[in-house]
Amino acid sequence: MTLTKEIMGKSMVEPFRFEASKGPFNLKRCSKQHRISLSPTFYCSVETTNDQDKKKKMMQQTVSPLSTFIEGDESRRDLAAWKPAPETVMVTVTATVTIKNSKHVENEMMWSMMLRHFETFNKTMYERGMVMQLVSTEVDPRTMETKVSKNAVLEFMKDMRMESPRTTYKVQFEIDSDFGLPGAITVVNKYEKEIFLEDIVIEGMFHFSCNSWVQPENHNPEKRIFFSNKVHLPWETPAGLRELRKEELRQARGDGKAERKHSDRIYDFDVYNDLGNPDKTRQDSRPIFGGQQYPYPRRCRTGRPPSVHDQNAETPVNAFNETYVPRDEVFDGIRMESLDVERTKGITRNLFPFFKTCVTKCGAFKQLSDVTSIYSGKTFHESKYEDVSNKIQAYFDDHFKFNTPNIIRGNNSGFCIRDEELGRQTLAGINPLSIKRLETFPPKSDLDPSIYGPQESALKDEHILLQLHGMSVKKALEEKRLFVLDYHDAYIPFLKGINAQEDRKAYATRTIFFLTRLGTLKPIAIELSLPHGYPNCLSKQVLTPPEDSNSYWLWQLAKAHVCSNDSGVHQLVQHWLRTHACMEPFIIAAHRQLSVMHPIFKLLKPHMKDTMQINALAREALINAGGIIESDFSCGKYCNHIVSAAYKDGWRFDMEALPKDLIRRGLAEPDQTKPYGLKLLIEDYPYANDGLSVWFAIENWVRTYVTYYYHDGLMVQSDNELQTWYSEVINVGHADHREASWWPRLSTPSDLISILTTLIWIASVQHSAVNFGQYPYGGYVPMRPPLMKRLLPKKDDPEYEDFMKDPEGYILSSMPDLFQTTKFLAVVNILSQHSTEEEYLGERKDLTDWSCDPEIIEAFYRFSMELKTIEKEIEKRNKDPNLRNRCGPGIPPYELLMASSGPGATCRGVPNSISI
Repeated sequence: MTLTKEIMGKSMVEPFRFEASKGPFNLKRCSKQHRISLSPTFYCSVETTNDQDKKKKMMQQTVSPLSTFIEGDESRRDLAAWKPAPETVMVTVTATVTIKNSKHVENEMMWSMMLRHFETFNKTMYERGMVMQLVSTEVDPRTMETKVSKNAVLEFMKDMRMESPRTTYKVQFEIDSDFGLPGAITVVNKYEKEIFLEDIVIEGMFHFSCNSWVQPENHNPEKRIFFSNKVHLPWETPAGLRELRKEELRQARGDGKAERKHSDRIYDFDVYNDLGNPDKTRQDSRPIFGGQQYPYPRRCRTGRPPSVHDQNAETPVNAFNETYVPRDEVFDGIRMESLDVERTKGITRNLFPFFKTCVTKCGAFKQLSDVTSIYSGKTFHESKYEDVSNKIQAYFDDHFKFNTPNIIRGNNSGFCIRDEELGRQTLAGINPLSIKRLETFPPKSDLDPSIYGPQESALKDEHILLQLHGMSVKKALEEKRLFVLDYHDAYIPFLKGINAQEDRKAYATRTIFFLTRLGTLKPIAIELSLPHGYPNCLSKQVLTPPEDSNSYWLWQLAKAHVCSNDSGVHQLVQHWLRTHACMEPFIIAAHRQLSVMHPIFKLLKPHMKDTMQINALAREALINAGGIIESDFSCGKYCNHIVSAAYKDGWRFDMEALPKDLIRRGLAEPDQTKPYGLKLLIEDYPYANDGLSVWFAIENWVRTYVTYYYHDGLMVQSDNELQTWYSEVINVGHADHREASWWPRLSTPSDLISILTTLIWIASVQHSAVNFGQYPYGGYVPMRPPLMKRLLPKKDDPEYEDFMKDPEGYILSSMPDLFQTTKFLAVVNILSQHSTEEEYLGERKDLTDWSCDPEIIEAFYRFSMELKTIEKEIEKRNKDPNLRNRCGPGIPPYELLMASSGPGATCRGVPNSISI
């Protein structure tokens, strides 16, 4: 409790005291064991908790209009005897209302001032204001209707301070003396513009955390409902709030009809039918993703009208028709401004490359210095800029050059990727989720040979035997020393289409790694596959570490194709699918089925923030037809086909939990003698080492939380909101997997703990692991090219002679040109940025959600402190010279799973939610 008082303040966690002299709402906070109701004058008997054998003291006290009646635990309480006042009287209580100032509010204020100045007020103008009504937790026993206050009107334009980011106001409610506890407030906005309501506090004690836009009545005539911060399971809902709880969810669900307006707060599901533009050209048309043919998670429904040329597709967004997301999910002003600043920098950084590539046709890289000059700024700073002042030079540096990414410091050669660095990054890079243990050799394909032809691997024992340090292949498999990056099945079904595109050439790669005695992974063979029957090419070829100059450059080119495969799978599957796309159905269903009073909604709230908005922006510019992903990655217009195939055959929610994922990939085995009950087969696996520490910290926090509110399985099974939420996730949000047998059950507190831990892990840690290192680890294109333009040359190819004369130039010409490179860098730089408003794991800006549950606040404090301890442990690991995958000359420390960070592309920090 001492720790809790430090966080929340003493007055918020001490029990309520009766202080008649201080007027209405003279209550202090109560402990968990007590419930509070309000009555007029009463006589109260209180049992002392320190010594239950002491004689009970009777005290009589008159409590002004909103008085307390403490109902203790059944086994320890005395029923308080109370007697009503002779008659009901009207009393006044005061609320403090905080409104966030915005351009909408400022415009409304200017309009009001102008009308006042010209004395043109009419009846409509006099009716302007925020009309509020206080709602009791009780019903009137005579009418069985909820007790409510008289309407109170807040005309905040009179006192608004435009220079301040927010303004507070006082509002007085008139209520009956037997009103009871305030449980909700309804609000109607009579102004012409939407208003952002931050919070309302009644008499300094009863908090209503709103943080929501209130639309003008002429846009949405429904009253906005804001509940107090008290947690209520469905069956605990006070009688006065039951209908409002239903109404709140009804408003969030909408009626499933009509096009969504910008001001709506409606959450609903739809398939991905808005990625193409069939009304533009046939080439811009895309399939409907979501359904039997192309399984896909569901996204937020916008209700836009159908395309003219395809009635199953939505009209695409344009400059006048942005993608709808529920109003409260839209980025706030500061975050959107920060994003716009980075977008502007991205555009300016691409001006000269665009001119050089597309106008003068001189954008191809000729030598390595052409690439490195992107980071020094020499590409843009010609001789005429050499004598400008330092201030102007700094401006050009900020707006026209890119920062040197961390990955270059870990690659001394400066060209392509070194063997040991390729192995290290499979464990401590931007994609540590694809590496698997090789259980059979040669590896096998799961593709249907009747569709894709024979898929036997070309890998033989003789290809790797000399790299096994005297071991046989069988012995290496038995000792669990062989690992694989296997992208064969992910790419083969789409390679014919991919390679038919202009300036796109790709293989389906397999890379075999050997675990050395030092705990590092060494690539020992690369298999490059093309579709069966591919013209003028072997369908499969194997390359091994080089023995001469010719094989050296072929090996470098093969590794570039491996990294290009890895870059595509990372962006499409590990990043977009497994975090962004698969999380959205859980968020939509939570808003539709869980009341804001529900404890699980309050737990998940910070982990759902901004995800729907960033996913909408992705559909506008990243994964849409002709978007950044199609333009900058080898897969081109087949990007979402690869996502769909991975979702159909590889995604399982039950395997998204970190321990199960590690076991499934053969990277860990159950072992109760080891920390966390797992034995890592690669002991120095930074993602797993750090991730397991954070996973179990989250699990401990969630276990404390869930068991506080759910004492047994019956409570979980009886929670209709909780069960409906989970059912809707499965049957609607992930409808293409509704029949899968692997969905976890939701019958016990343990089931709920596992599900919630996985969701929080995905939204915070998993996303951070695959997102915030994109520029630091992927910002040097020769080492990690997002696309390739040429296959390996054959001796009878006309270009083979070019390869022999200038192998470095040949490889550079196989990669993105200058404009493609800077466009790609601008995007991944934006995606790697932390906002100045970021809220990180272990942080909450508002703990008043649990102000009546100090045990929960104290548990959250312990969780926060545990994360800080984990950060210190990670710092120690990064300095341990025995851990060669995270410490050594030129090796950047692995910090992606350290919870805290400052703003910018820091290559560390775990935000609470998927917000970029």
